Amino acid sequence: MKKRRIFATLMTAAMLATTLGSCGNSSSSSSSDTGASTNNSGGSKKSSGAQELTWMFWDDLDATEDLISLGYKDTIERFNKDHEGEYHVKPITTNLEEYYNKLNALVAAGDTPDVFIVSPGPQLTDYVEPGVAAPLDDYLSKDGWKDTFASDAVFTQQTYDGKIYAIPLNTAAACCFYNTEMFEKAGAKVPTNWDEMITACDKLQSAGYTPISISAGTAWCLSMVAGYLCEAEGVDLAKLADGSASWEDGKLESACDKLLELSKYFQKSAAGDSNDVATANFYNEEAAILIQGSWVIAQINGANAGFESKCGVFQFPGVDRIIAKSDSLCMSSSSKNPDGAAALIKYFTDDTAQKYTAEKGGKIPVTKVDYDVNVAPKQLSYVMDVFGKASGTFGFYNESLPTTETGSHFDDTMVAVFLGDMKPADAAKDMEDFYKANCRK
Repeated sequence: MKKRRIFATLMTAAMLATTLGSCGNSSSSSSSDTGASTNNSGGSKKSSGAQELTWMFWDDLDATEDLISLGYKDTIERFNKDHEGEYHVKPITTNLEEYYNKLNALVAAGDTPDVFIVSPGPQLTDYVEPGVAAPLDDYLSKDGWKDTFASDAVFTQQTYDGKIYAIPLNTAAACCFYNTEMFEKAGAKVPTNWDEMITACDKLQSAGYTPISISAGTAWCLSMVAGYLCEAEGVDLAKLADGSASWEDGKLESACDKLLELSKYFQKSAAGDSNDVATANFYNEEAAILIQGSWVIAQINGANAGFESKCGVFQFPGVDRIIAKSDSLCMSSSSKNPDGAAALIKYFTDDTAQKYTAEKGGKIPVTKVDYDVNVAPKQLSYVMDVFGKASGTFGFYNESLPTTETGSHFDDTMVAVFLGDMKPADAAKDMEDFYKANCRK
């Protein structure tokens, strides 16, 4: 059933590619046919005789201010310089919101990038099950590559039937970033439970500040908050999947009630704001709190380096576990240069790249690399403190539900609740009905 679903998804992508190709400017580049752009980053031009490798990512390496993305650009430039005359990487870039549609269009057209980024969970499954992604165990076993990683645990979400299909690049946690100066002026304290969170928001609002900046225009951002609220209510995804629990047991409804209560403190434009806009609201000091993954450290410090000194971090109040994830790189099973593709992925996990991940990007490295904590962004030490105090981790809801469609349905349902298009009780019924129809045998 699932393989047929994935095939249908790729067929839809193929039609999308045809449509977009007929609407845009003609080009010999496969990326242009999907609306993605061929990035000119990568140092020297392709040398005569060099084998071309394509690498697909969800940010424009030439236009971005995000420090993690700039680190990826540097990694590609290093690879091209070190392998001049042998391999040359051509980046294919787009934006996060359109990334998977455009990647799927390339897959359906038989032009899968040699290396592409993917999130763990159902999205990775969509490339593993139909054989789009290649297993990487043989490469990891060479030259002690696997031994450089912090532990085998970093591959947990990338492993299927005992084989590893993606290489993690970093670890990030979803936290509450806050403006310490605004908190101090408002007399607000860092909250440790739900009531304290509401009290802090009340004080911030009374002091004339917008308490929280968030994006409902990018559904997963709002869904991330809903995931924390579901965690606080004791929602058990495994039991929901096997039918031993019901979405209508009151837990999701209570979580939705709290989401609506918290939404009174969102910026007025939250419904239409994108993730980038909501983040900019925070580092431009138009809001006191941003609930986001720690990858945002690179975005905040890249856009407003002076803001680092007043950017604090606290764990989402009322939960013991934290949402954590790692972006990963896959290799196409149809790559004409698999050795070169694997070598490229390895560059993203070498000491140079992983030190940059921590010292510049503010994300947690996945290898045993030593980095200077005094050079790394202050926010990273705060995130590490949150990690240390948490009882465990769990995934984004849209990456933890049985399929990508289920995750998207949850995201859209939470946005509908926020917009007032669906009542909390109706949202619970809708999720239960969806599970009965699509997720349970």
